[in-house]
Amino acid sequence: MPVVVVESPAKAKTIEKYLGGDYRVLASFGHVRDLPPKDGSVDPDQDFDMKWEVAADSRKHLKAIKDALKDDQNLILATDPDREGEAISWHLLEALQPALKKGSAVHRVTFNAITKAAVTDAMKQPRQIDQPLVDAYLARRALDYLVGFNLSPVLWRKLPGAKSAGRVQSVCLRLIVDREMEIEAFRAREYWSVHARLATPGGQEYDAQLVSLAGRKLDRFDLADADAAAMAVSAVASRDLTVASVTAKPASRNPWPPFMTSTLQQEASRKMGMGAKACMSAAQRLYEAGLITYMRTDGIDMAPEAVMAARDAIRARFGEEYLPKSPRMYRNKAKNAQEAHECIRPTDMMLSPDRLKVAADDQRKLYDLIWKRTIASQMEAARMERTTVEIESPDRQVGLRATGQVMLFDGFLRVYDQGRDDEEGEDGARLPAIAEGEAARLVATAFETEFAKAAEKGDDAPAAPAGQRAAPGLLVNDAASTAARQHFTQPPPRYTEATLVKRMEELGIGRPSTYASIVTTIQDRDYVRKDKNRLIPEDKGRLVTIFLLKYFPRYVSYDFTADLENELDEISAGDLMWREVLGRFWKDFSKALEGTSELRITEVLEAIDDALAPHLYPPRADGGDPRLCPVCGAGRLNLKTARSGGAFIGCTNYPECRYTRPLSAPDGDEPVGDRILGIDAGDQISLKTGRFGPYVQRGEASEETPKPPRASIPKGWDPAALDLDRAVQLLSLPRPVGPHPEDGELIEAGIGRYGPYVKHGAKYANLPDADEVFTIGMNRAVEVLAAKQSRGRATAAAPLKDLGEHPDGGGIQVMNGRYGPYVKWQKVNATLPRDVTPEDLTLDQALELIAAKAAKSPAKAARKPAAKSAAAKKPAAGKAGGKKPAAKKAAAGKAAARSTAKATGKAPG
Repeated sequence: MPVVVVESPAKAKTIEKYLGGDYRVLASFGHVRDLPPKDGSVDPDQDFDMKWEVAADSRKHLKAIKDALKDDQNLILATDPDREGEAISWHLLEALQPALKKGSAVHRVTFNAITKAAVTDAMKQPRQIDQPLVDAYLARRALDYLVGFNLSPVLWRKLPGAKSAGRVQSVCLRLIVDREMEIEAFRAREYWSVHARLATPGGQEYDAQLVSLAGRKLDRFDLADADAAAMAVSAVASRDLTVASVTAKPASRNPWPPFMTSTLQQEASRKMGMGAKACMSAAQRLYEAGLITYMRTDGIDMAPEAVMAARDAIRARFGEEYLPKSPRMYRNKAKNAQEAHECIRPTDMMLSPDRLKVAADDQRKLYDLIWKRTIASQMEAARMERTTVEIESPDRQVGLRATGQVMLFDGFLRVYDQGRDDEEGEDGARLPAIAEGEAARLVATAFETEFAKAAEKGDDAPAAPAGQRAAPGLLVNDAASTAARQHFTQPPPRYTEATLVKRMEELGIGRPSTYASIVTTIQDRDYVRKDKNRLIPEDKGRLVTIFLLKYFPRYVSYDFTADLENELDEISAGDLMWREVLGRFWKDFSKALEGTSELRITEVLEAIDDALAPHLYPPRADGGDPRLCPVCGAGRLNLKTARSGGAFIGCTNYPECRYTRPLSAPDGDEPVGDRILGIDAGDQISLKTGRFGPYVQRGEASEETPKPPRASIPKGWDPAALDLDRAVQLLSLPRPVGPHPEDGELIEAGIGRYGPYVKHGAKYANLPDADEVFTIGMNRAVEVLAAKQSRGRATAAAPLKDLGEHPDGGGIQVMNGRYGPYVKWQKVNATLPRDVTPEDLTLDQALELIAAKAAKSPAKAARKPAAKSAAAKKPAAGKAGGKKPAAKKAAAGKAAARSTAKATGKAPG
């Protein structure tokens, strides 16, 4: 029978079910060959000759395929329908060539969904391997190898602590570092907005915002401070107001197109907090189960039959009013048509998420997202009415505006609404019926509750003129009918995985199949960390980026990387020769590599130090030199590398001055460097910062004392506020509290790996606050230890019924277990039959159950404990260790079963 090869066992299992016994379906388990991770795997001097190696794990899979081909030489390569899938088929054919006889039939088939119809149709339309797609793969693989294996060693030699560089990963890292520098360079700008609560003649209230003052339209920063805001509040509160116009305009919202790879990753991140890698893993499982179409695509078009199926599902589920008169057609925006596939959609539109039989929670959630987006994409637009109300004073010195929106028909929004990365401030407030020319009355005490909450924040409030009150960030008139709110411009937000993928897509960097691996790699390299779903560059990530920008600017350029991606797309379309593209790249890249050969580490560090100066040495509050050493006052701060790798800030006056600090502090705190706190008992007490955070130290390391006493700063303590007395207290821990009143053993208090504690012998009990370690007395210590002991003591479950003694000794009880009642004798537990209740169980019945259980599990049957001699523990000379004791154990179990059976009159087994 013909041999069909796919990537994964799950896919093989599904396809074999569709094809039946006429085909043999095997899995290659992904790529079977790759470039060996060593120099020379790609040789630029030999026209970029590439040396491939079969992975050790792949040899057995290849052997299974070769063995199958002995029976039938008809080979069908059915790997995924994209560039990577084409490459896997090419590798398979190359590796299997020795096993194929001359004239053997080799075909390539592709299908966008693993359904019976799609698979059987594909088998009827075989083709040859698409060589331009393979060439595009070869070009990308060679480029990634040449960059990684030539640029990474430069980083290792010139920038200790750096791990690697990559053609696209380094550009992606630059995006994150550039954004972080934008945030650090950002200076907030203050502005105020003025609001009023108004009422119609009928008493219905609504909010309006000041939009013009003194007859002039207000721009964002026109009310730049509290004084200007106070004048505006007075102007509004002192005037009568009238509705000048009411404008209602119909509006509509069209649905979003169905998912492609990047938009699926973005929406999974927004709505489910799912990273790109996790998203693609769940999608892969759904695809292999035949539930969705292929999940690596840059296309948004949908097959005509799928469009009609979606329309049928909408009609059946929501009715004709939710169905547009004609199908919605979405144009594919991919530049390379050969690599553009259908959108990501369910294979069966009628299979709604509530009917899906999938155990994994992430797969169910992702399918729900895909189904809703697909169905919504073919639904009617949402219709609404947007109303704008203009309010003016008679002298036209004051103008306010109220806006609102009314949903007339929800359309596709009944099913799906796309998430947002950041608030866009769309006004969806409902407005009452308002008529042009009617009075707009100011509502007293409208902002009273808001003012009371603001006043609780503290005393940092602006000065308020007569007739007004002030709280932090808020001004109101005495009647609290008008309010001014303080705002500050915000820095650009840090990237999430969703917004990073979106930005890479906008710039043309990377492709659908690479987004997840790129974002994952920069985190695995410790160049970036994720905090509350935001991506923050680590210090080594900054150093790598600045190094590459300084010495390899072209290869981390957004435009250059995007242009190279376009050339690779042209290769896959058959419009460019892959070796020509590699030749042009290598000619310039090798020159750039040669330019770094004479670089010294000190020269590199100086260049990076200058580039990062605004980040490393922010302006001081007193206006002093930010590079001046805060300890010795003579040396200057600069970037240094540690012997173990990584970098830190140190004083040029070393070794006389040993001040150091990390490049940055976590959570944006001001870094605290080394400083001397004072002298205690002739020893210098210092505050230092190590790889695990700040700590205090007594004395300095020497030959006599290589490891001087140290103590970490407890969590919640401010290192900047630490003084000598507090440091000496930390270094004196653990602190004796006194002898325990019951046994006289010493109780101690200290701070350990898991926080503050009290200790009595080998028993520990946690304390809620580190400060209590220095003040806790005997009564409190005994109370904490006793409470810990009572919490840790397990309460034995009470038996449901005592049945009496077993003939071999030991009581028999009926217990209530997790899976129902059971009989317990020593170590034998026998479940009660369903038709027997604990109340009705007799001793004879219990003995029968125990005997039956002991016969089934002889090795676990209970035995009377017997003292073991030293000789018994030792295996006899000349005997194989381990076999004899096992036999004895089984025999003992059988003996116990026989004794139980004897008591009940039943034979064991």
